[in-house]
Amino acid sequence: MKKFIYYLVLGLGTLSAQAAEYDLDIKGQHAFVQFKIQHLGFSWLYGRFDNFDGSFTYDENAPEKASIEMTVQTGSVNSNHAERDKHLRSDDFLNVAKYPTAQFVSSSFTPTKDGHGTMTGDLTINGVTNEVELDVQFVGAGDDPWGGHRRGYEATTEINLSDYKIKRSLGPSSEKLYLTVSVEGIKK
Repeated sequence: MKKFIYYLVLGLGTLSAQAAEYDLDIKGQHAFVQFKIQHLGFSWLYGRFDNFDGSFTYDENAPEKASIEMTVQTGSVNSNHAERDKHLRSDDFLNVAKYPTAQFVSSSFTPTKDGHGTMTGDLTINGVTNEVELDVQFVGAGDDPWGGHRRGYEATTEINLSDYKIKRSLGPSSEKLYLTVSVEGIKK
């Protein structure tokens, strides 16, 4: 009986060790939330959010159980132009005074191969929540030089500004925003 309990505990320990939680490496700046949108149909405007946090889980043996949660401080929008950033923070766009954060909470992951797949979840911007799908590309995983273990992904999606009650429009070519989230997580 003691042998059975020993192997049961050992087996359960192995199962729980397979599912891992990762914190986003925001201190080392190995995570990014970036966007691009057309400006009047003439050029691309690029930007990022400088302040955000989150975590994700991944199980090598059950990748379909992967999940992620992220919160972005919308006031940290940075398009490399102070006056434009001030306008982006206004109620014409992000309304940061009323909605200081944007959030993504995953609900499912459909893996394809090699860690790639589609992450579905709720994206909340400007007080509006919609379900979105992100195309997830696995970048890599392994031990780092400091004794930790890391795992990285890049996810992309496109959203319609009108779906999030963004008041200001610069015309039809500027209705879609392309979002890229690149994360490197450090195993807890």
